[in-house]
Amino acid sequence: MSNDETVQQVSPNGSLRGVDGLEGARTWLQERNIADIECIVPDLAGVARGKMMPTEKFFSGSVMTMPASIFAQTISGSYPEDDDRFQHNPTDGDLYFRPDYGTLTSVPWEADPTGQLIHDAYTREGDPVETAPRNILKRVIRLYEDKGWQAMVAPEIEFYLVRPNTDPDYPLEPPTGRSGRPEVGRQSYSISALNEFDELIDDIYDLSEQQGLEIDTLIHEEGAAQMEINLRHGDPLELADQVFLFKRTIREAALRHEMYATFMSKPMSNQPGSAMHIHQSVIDATTGENIFSDADGNETPAFLSFIAGHQQYLPYVTCIMAPFVNSYRRFSRSSTAPVNVYWGYDNRTVGLRVPYSPPQARRLENRVPGSDANPYLAIAASLACGYLGITNNLTPDEPRSGDCSQLQKALPRGLPEAVALFESSAEIREIFGEKFVETYRAIKQEEFETFMSVISPWEREYLLLNV
Repeated sequence: MSNDETVQQVSPNGSLRGVDGLEGARTWLQERNIADIECIVPDLAGVARGKMMPTEKFFSGSVMTMPASIFAQTISGSYPEDDDRFQHNPTDGDLYFRPDYGTLTSVPWEADPTGQLIHDAYTREGDPVETAPRNILKRVIRLYEDKGWQAMVAPEIEFYLVRPNTDPDYPLEPPTGRSGRPEVGRQSYSISALNEFDELIDDIYDLSEQQGLEIDTLIHEEGAAQMEINLRHGDPLELADQVFLFKRTIREAALRHEMYATFMSKPMSNQPGSAMHIHQSVIDATTGENIFSDADGNETPAFLSFIAGHQQYLPYVTCIMAPFVNSYRRFSRSSTAPVNVYWGYDNRTVGLRVPYSPPQARRLENRVPGSDANPYLAIAASLACGYLGITNNLTPDEPRSGDCSQLQKALPRGLPEAVALFESSAEIREIFGEKFVETYRAIKQEEFETFMSVISPWEREYLLLNV
């Protein structure tokens, strides 16, 4: 989708990919009387970091700076200890941040007119910061561009609505809908279950429209008060930006209705996990044709190699697709989550699904990532797998047509194992860069140590008086 098409489809209040350059941003902000701007940056966990500043200061010419440590912070707010491979900058010097004006949108939940603008991270010398997630995705996109290709993606993001929970010792529970009763059973694709939250869904659509975010469909998923939003296919960076902003939007909309929206991969033990499925195709930049189909509409060797690349390399990037200890609770047998890297046609029990589609829309759906994954890193990792498959001329195994939900293969079952695989692959290290790999490894190891310091209810229940 071109920028012009995007501009025609967003609302007058939104502007994602509809503003071009400094002067365009100045005019857009002035027309809406926006006095404050949230200058935001996604960190490695996908958390929005940044600064709020008056519009006048934003245009004063001063460069936004933040400490380099924002890209070395764990989800709990701590930092990994130095070791022989990861060395935290002791001075914690500043990085420089440049706005991507194409991401300028409103912040419709703020009381006063406010804008938000995603920034990219650079060193003092002007080089892209190697550990910034947005830069990692750009790095992978360039690999495709160097081959004359254009990668296309369409994410699907699942999330749960839950009752407000201020005590982490208590399990999460489904919220009460307009009927006054919480959901207890499975309600896949139920319209009446969606209707329970009509006012909230109306707010999600309204807030999204005001930001220029395009929702393709919204459905009720299998879990109690579990929803899924599907986005239209397009440029990977644009879609990652949209997922990043959608998460903020959905959380804010839920809070308006005294609920939490959570993107935890497995928030409730008796409910299915939440995924971020990524549909992927590759376009010839010169002809505009899908390289996964030939002139007769048949599968190409490139398509099969793209699949094989995922089969070969997904285990090495699972720590990006499943970035937290909780993420691996989703990978359970006889569940809707994949436990393998098999592939098949329209088969949802394998990790890699080929949906039935016309030749021009032929694509691969990667069902491994969880909704807790950083969208920039997850999309980058998935495209990296496919790229390596094509460039190495890999061949996939035979497609699976039966129920594979009990067949575990290749995917690591825990965070330490996944991190060890991530740093063991020379080809993955080359794509992501040594500094990113070592920083990410150190962060995930620190998060695991923090998790291990907490005693769970299971341990108190079964070990306290039995061992």
